[in-house]
Amino acid sequence: MNTYGKIFRITTFGESHGAGIGVIIDGCPAGLPITIEEIQKDLDRRKPGQSKITTQRQEADQVQILSGIFEGKTQGTPIMLLIMNEDQRSKDYSHIADKFRPSHADYTYFAKYGTRDYRGGGRSSARETAARVAAGAIAKKLLATIGVEVYAYVSQVGQLKLTKSYQELDLSNIENNILRCPDAQMAEQMIAYIDEVRKNRDTVGGVVTGVVKNTPVGLGEPVFDKLHAELGKAMLSINAVKGFEYGSGFEGVELLGSAHNDLFVKDENGQIHTTSNHSGGIQGGISNGEDIYFKVAFKPVATIMQDQESLNEKGETVTVTGKGRHDPCVVPRAVPIVEAMTALVLADFYLRNKVVKM
Repeated sequence: MNTYGKIFRITTFGESHGAGIGVIIDGCPAGLPITIEEIQKDLDRRKPGQSKITTQRQEADQVQILSGIFEGKTQGTPIMLLIMNEDQRSKDYSHIADKFRPSHADYTYFAKYGTRDYRGGGRSSARETAARVAAGAIAKKLLATIGVEVYAYVSQVGQLKLTKSYQELDLSNIENNILRCPDAQMAEQMIAYIDEVRKNRDTVGGVVTGVVKNTPVGLGEPVFDKLHAELGKAMLSINAVKGFEYGSGFEGVELLGSAHNDLFVKDENGQIHTTSNHSGGIQGGISNGEDIYFKVAFKPVATIMQDQESLNEKGETVTVTGKGRHDPCVVPRAVPIVEAMTALVLADFYLRNKVVKM
């Protein structure tokens, strides 16, 4: 499946070392103001070569709008966005043309299809996520029309964990450092650790926390299309993601029901709220109007600059040598990807609600 969404629907295309990558967005309402600069802003946050703690592949990731937007507004027709690849170095992968890299998709793709694009993983490469970020920028703009704000930030690298909750942080500080952690002191420690790991020719994982504010009540569907289930699916579709939890998550099992229940109250305007938010803004699979918050766990990047023993397509034992340009830790560049996938889920549910109410 290269398509995601029921109404606000995206289809991504392209490979890591092909001519380019892109996305077709169908179902976006007409009349939404959007500029190429707004899309580019999020792509610049995801692109490679940003700092010493990201891959040094140099891609401008300049987006082109091929259809669906005219004079700064969506037309209600399919939107096609294209990003050309500029810094392909396919020769960096010629040494593993018939080898299976540990913890990559090489073996599973070959076993399933009988062929594979070994140049950076082809379609399985995280470069595909640039197309999602471009589409997510439009989804975020749609959500902004109803006041919804989507944030993500780095909250853990290796064993270095931010202990403050998102309510204790100033989320406007996310972009103030190369890690995208809103706590400057912790960010400094995490950056130093990633740089140390990089110098040791290794990689490290981390956690990205997502937060959605001003979510309207009623997004999500009962049973199989629960909002948290779709968020989980969206996050787990991102390369290198190994875990997803929302609300109280796994720590919630330590509480008794009397402590975990979110009690309902009315505010001075007569609006219903909850006194706590262990539910993470979602109850019965449907948003309840409170903040949605969740965590996404990313594994250490699988390509390391060390020799590893593996097998080739003939089943022979071989040595795989790490080469090329790779992230020592993926989480700084994963922040805009998490935001994009969150926005795509919410935009789709928002439009599904509008159809139901028509």
